Amino acid sequence: MIAEFHFLRPLWLLVLVAPAIFIWMASRAGDARSRWKGLIAPHLLDSLIVQPDRKHRYAPAWVLAALLALATVGAAGPTWKREAPPFVADTASLVIAVDLSPTMDAVDVSPSRIERAKLKIDDLLATRNGARTAVVAYSGTAHLVVPLTDDVELIETYTDALATGIMPKPGKDTVAALKLADDLLKRDGTSGTIALLTDGIEPAASADARRTGNAVVVLGIGTSEGGVVKQSDGSFLTGAGGTRLTAKLDIEALKKFGADTGADVATITQDNTDVQWLAQRVRTNFAQQTANEGDRWHDLGWWFIAPAALLSALSFRQGWLVRLSIALLAAHLLAPASASALDFGNAWLTPDQQGRLAYQRGDYSAAAGRFQDPMWKGVALYRSALYQDALDAFASIDTAESWYNQGNALLHLSKFEEAVAAYTKALERRADWPDAVANLAIARQLLKQQKDAEQEQEQDPNQKPDSVQFDDKGKKGKAGEMAVAEQTSDMWMKNIQVSPADLMARKFSIEAGGSRP
Repeated sequence: MIAEFHFLRPLWLLVLVAPAIFIWMASRAGDARSRWKGLIAPHLLDSLIVQPDRKHRYAPAWVLAALLALATVGAAGPTWKREAPPFVADTASLVIAVDLSPTMDAVDVSPSRIERAKLKIDDLLATRNGARTAVVAYSGTAHLVVPLTDDVELIETYTDALATGIMPKPGKDTVAALKLADDLLKRDGTSGTIALLTDGIEPAASADARRTGNAVVVLGIGTSEGGVVKQSDGSFLTGAGGTRLTAKLDIEALKKFGADTGADVATITQDNTDVQWLAQRVRTNFAQQTANEGDRWHDLGWWFIAPAALLSALSFRQGWLVRLSIALLAAHLLAPASASALDFGNAWLTPDQQGRLAYQRGDYSAAAGRFQDPMWKGVALYRSALYQDALDAFASIDTAESWYNQGNALLHLSKFEEAVAAYTKALERRADWPDAVANLAIARQLLKQQKDAEQEQEQDPNQKPDSVQFDDKGKKGKAGEMAVAEQTSDMWMKNIQVSPADLMARKFSIEAGGSRP
């Protein structure tokens, strides 16, 4: 701590000369003898001058000097520890690795381990407040379910469809899951947390967990007593002799993993305590990572407010208030006009810090008015649904994140062709960005649909019909024709619909086979 002690604004320390000068001037002003010795004879001077009490003569000057010194040191910004970025809660990335090995179908927790895990994921997503989350599923192989995204509905669509039956290979390969999750965070260029939702961890996973550059937390699903494993067809998993197998939560393996790797380990609870614990660990881990890696220092100058206020209270003694008021008035008159503050926020917080507070309160319009940083200003405008204004703010920065945000705003404005161009530029600056790749595909699909709709609307008014038919049933014919068309369209849509579970099962099977879709 002592080695890292420094001042954020060291030039303020030059003002410490002022208290010393003030004491010297007060001592000169209180020496009545020196002022009159040139006018009164020395043998009469001692009898004519009434000296004040020397004990209290300099007390006001010393108090005011101490007050100025404390205020100066506080303004210089003493610090010795780093702090996390102001939006750490909004940017804490999380990769949830869900165990889909056959034992996750055990029914020792209701309705089953995997179903309870999915409920916990939904509760955890509700605490994320817009932070990005990814999901990985693993058993004998590990596969990406959803890349890092803040779209909670998209994540829930796929996590709700998770089942042990979609995995192409049985078993439990925690090493592969950790590697996939860690690579996902590394490619994204962010620090985060990997949360394992499992009923057991093999010993080989400890070595890989220690090599990962991200924090790992484990939430054990199940009970130590265990339960039978209910399969998708309603039957129970049996052993070689036909007896039903009982799967127990391997608590000892989880504890050993935590001891070997330093990972935080907990087991599932009936209430929401486990979810709150997990969310807190995610925020704490990310705050520690960014504090160690970042260059932001925690300004501790506010500690000097209390002693300065206490000394200010002494100014109400007789004669002190006038002197202090004169000194403060002189300081105010000598200070530049731009240094004066009209309110507490302007005096102690930067515009971006004020915007941060408004953003955390959910007052995005007020935050947009405060932010000076164009990226955060654009984010606040985007959250306020002012997409055109957000686009204008993002446009002033030429980074991958800026082009990605521009693409999102353009999608809301239905400018799909421009959105495609924006996402393309984002990928040029940051290749293989999963979120940008996914949104680019969406933008291209929407652009294609838009063009197809425009082509369908373009009809030649001079084109002659191939044939003319009259309906004997009169007006009912048109209604009947539309009903048939609607039925045909519905049947076609039903035929092409694929459930998320089927989609993941096919994707995982292709990946496990070494080919690509």
